[in-house]
Amino acid sequence: MNSNLRQLFTIAEKPVRRIIGLMSGTSLDGLDVALCAISGSGMETRVTLEKFDTVTYPVAVKDAIRKVFAKDTIPFQQLCLLHPWLADLHAKWILECLSEWGISPKEVDLIASHGQTVYHSPKILHQLPDFPNATLQIVDGDHIAVKTGIITFSDFRQKHIAAGGEGAPLALYGDYCLFSRQGEDRVMLNMGGIANFTFLPGDLAASGVFVTDTGPGNTLLDAFARTYFQVEYDKDALFAKQGVVDEKLLSALKDNSFFKEPFPRTTGPELFSKAYVQQAQLKSGTNEISPYDMLATLTRFSADTITDALKSVLREDSDYAVYASGGGAHNPLLMGWIKERLPRLQLRTTGELGIAGDAKEAVLFAILANEAIAGEGINFGRPGMPAVTMGKISFPA
Repeated sequence: MNSNLRQLFTIAEKPVRRIIGLMSGTSLDGLDVALCAISGSGMETRVTLEKFDTVTYPVAVKDAIRKVFAKDTIPFQQLCLLHPWLADLHAKWILECLSEWGISPKEVDLIASHGQTVYHSPKILHQLPDFPNATLQIVDGDHIAVKTGIITFSDFRQKHIAAGGEGAPLALYGDYCLFSRQGEDRVMLNMGGIANFTFLPGDLAASGVFVTDTGPGNTLLDAFARTYFQVEYDKDALFAKQGVVDEKLLSALKDNSFFKEPFPRTTGPELFSKAYVQQAQLKSGTNEISPYDMLATLTRFSADTITDALKSVLREDSDYAVYASGGGAHNPLLMGWIKERLPRLQLRTTGELGIAGDAKEAVLFAILANEAIAGEGINFGRPGMPAVTMGKISFPA
């Protein structure tokens, strides 16, 4: 037997596996590195977050990604070069984190790399009948494996699409394994560049699990914070809180067929872009809106579309615990408006469940890698939520 395969079998049979989960989302703010100790699989999964850090993307890295990110026309050479270049950077940062933590790469069993999404194109967006759902994440797994010496799982979303899904959201697999609790209906709300939620029924039935994107989270807020104020994001809603919501623009922003599509649905910055907002301004006659009012209105847009989606699937006469994560959980204005529109919900953060909100997505990809070698695939019994294990395997040598 090939020695790499033998090592993989050995890892699969360990009572506890140490897996590094990596996440870099559409906000392009950096690489989340989560070292997890994982035992079991499926509903028996147990995770201890041993170490966590976020490596902030240097401005040059952000600029290099933005040349191809969510664009219809790109310099193709740039995309080709980014695939190994970013992988080498990710490998370098992993090794630096391990060194800082005093941990040898030989003590780590697997790396689970989400990669960097550069384009997300489900059929509801591209509307080309002869073509399937599609998504593209770069950051080559082979480069990470060779540079770190650690077996690497990557490119998780392709199996999801091949099996009938849209490639997102993938959070439900880890959410169900890690956060389900008997007797408590839970909503795991993640507000990154795009917002999504997973509903976890208190009876633990997989068939009752539900997941969908809701629309923009921080992507438009960040884009206009850069444009107006030359900052990466509106920290603590400093600028948005100085503005007022323009109801005409808000109505135009919400007037899109995406919000009428059935669940589950996915989207990305390909739709919710600056051009989308500019078209809404033209339609509503709000081209002279102030920067502060714009950020207030975009924050309300995110809050309204998140809560509209939740209202459409949650019963008004029931109690739910909502656990927020992602950058949006740090936005007091966004969180306040969500609470205002859904007063019955208990709005908390995933930190109360033992996993810091900023680390959650990286941890969930570590769980996906664990499922790939130790799990069986969870049958949710719903279209768009296939019972598959995901991730391509890259060996160090």
